[in-house]
Amino acid sequence: MVVLSQQAALNQFLLIKSCKPTTTTLSTQIPEVNLFDPEAKTLIVKACQEFGFFKLMNHGVPMEFMNNLENEALRFFKKTQSEKDKTGPPDPFGYGSKRIGFNGDVGWVEYLLLTTNPDIISSKSEIIFQQNPENFRYAVEGYLGAVKRMCYEVLELMADGLGIKQRNVFSRLLKDEKSDSCFRINHYPPCPEVQALNIGNLVGFGEHTDPQIISVLRSNSTSGLQICLRDGSWVSVPPDHTSFFINVGDTLQVMTNGKFKSVKHRVLADTTKSRLSMIYFGGPPLSEKIAPLPSLMSKEEESLYKEFTWCEYKKAAYNSRLSDNRLEPFEKSSG
Repeated sequence: MVVLSQQAALNQFLLIKSCKPTTTTLSTQIPEVNLFDPEAKTLIVKACQEFGFFKLMNHGVPMEFMNNLENEALRFFKKTQSEKDKTGPPDPFGYGSKRIGFNGDVGWVEYLLLTTNPDIISSKSEIIFQQNPENFRYAVEGYLGAVKRMCYEVLELMADGLGIKQRNVFSRLLKDEKSDSCFRINHYPPCPEVQALNIGNLVGFGEHTDPQIISVLRSNSTSGLQICLRDGSWVSVPPDHTSFFINVGDTLQVMTNGKFKSVKHRVLADTTKSRLSMIYFGGPPLSEKIAPLPSLMSKEEESLYKEFTWCEYKKAAYNSRLSDNRLEPFEKSSG
């Protein structure tokens, strides 16, 4: 009866038993870019076109900042459940557990969601910082400052690689004082019950694309991240706590008129080790109009997408399920 109750409890979360073939961990399939390589702009564009994803090395973000934030985050997640619950439920910022969004998606995950805009006051964020005096706030601010600078350079190299004269065409949207960016720290606790019951792979975070322009992810040394290739197969991404992984978001796909592809990805929970990931989601101002850039379209080329504001797309995206094709309602071919 104990085994049955354990399985029943876990069955509320998505279990992957059989699906389209999942490849083994193949580091050669994951594009790698050295930020200071003279060919970086070309390699970034190629990776964004073929995968919508790449590993970024020699990025300039101090390991001290990365380690400090990881330690502070783990200190928070080791608190008692009642202490953590005082900083939730998310509104959208704050602490959340198991439930992802408001449309029924769940995962084997707990998280903190924070705004990166200093003009937005989130009471839940303030409680988090008050519970962890100075150290946590210092770690978040130090890390984000370095990651943002690196992210701006990546976006400007993208523009260079695409041959766009306005080098800051993407980065200016994140630098804007009204940028709607956010920062998420995901913690995936180990789940040995899954291994004991032999019932499949437990999903920490279900398959989805990111709605924003770009996502910058750093994790500890625990595996679990997978990306979906064009043929529908899933590739496990080898963890590297010293590097960053860059995701093309839906908004960047639109701005490039489909030349860059937002990558579908997911996270599987580990049976014995916890996984911690930190993701900066770079978004434009809410009022920003999103449409394919004319400079990237030939005279004969038609726009694949209707124009929309980031606010309109954000609302639509967060009213959908994780696995939905969120861009479909905004495609011209969909009518």
